[in-house]
Amino acid sequence: MYVIAVDFTLHAQHIGAFMPLMQENARISRETESACLRFDVCRDPAQPERVFLYEVYADRAGFEAHLAAAHFKAFDSAVKAMVASKSARAFELANG
Repeated sequence: MYVIAVDFTLHAQHIGAFMPLMQENARISRETESACLRFDVCRDPAQPERVFLYEVYADRAGFEAHLAAAHFKAFDSAVKAMVASKSARAFELANG
C-alpha cells in the first residue's frame, strides 16, 4: 500500500474557507476512487493553521489517479492562495 502524508500551513485568514474544501476533497476521494482506502484530515488544536493529511492508496497508480482526478484539480486550484506552505512525503505501509 502507498501512503501519503501532507503537512499544510495555512494563511490564518483562510482557515475557515480551507477546511470545508479539504473535507469535501477527502470525502469525494474516499467515495469515488476505488484505490483510496483511507483519507484522514487532522488539525492541530493548538495551531489551527496547521493541517495534516494521511492518505492510503492501494498502490502508487491509485495515488497518481487521485492527482489526475477532476475533483482534486479543482480543490488544488481553489486552495493554492490559502496555503502558506505544504510538504508531502510518500511511504509504503510496512505492516500491509
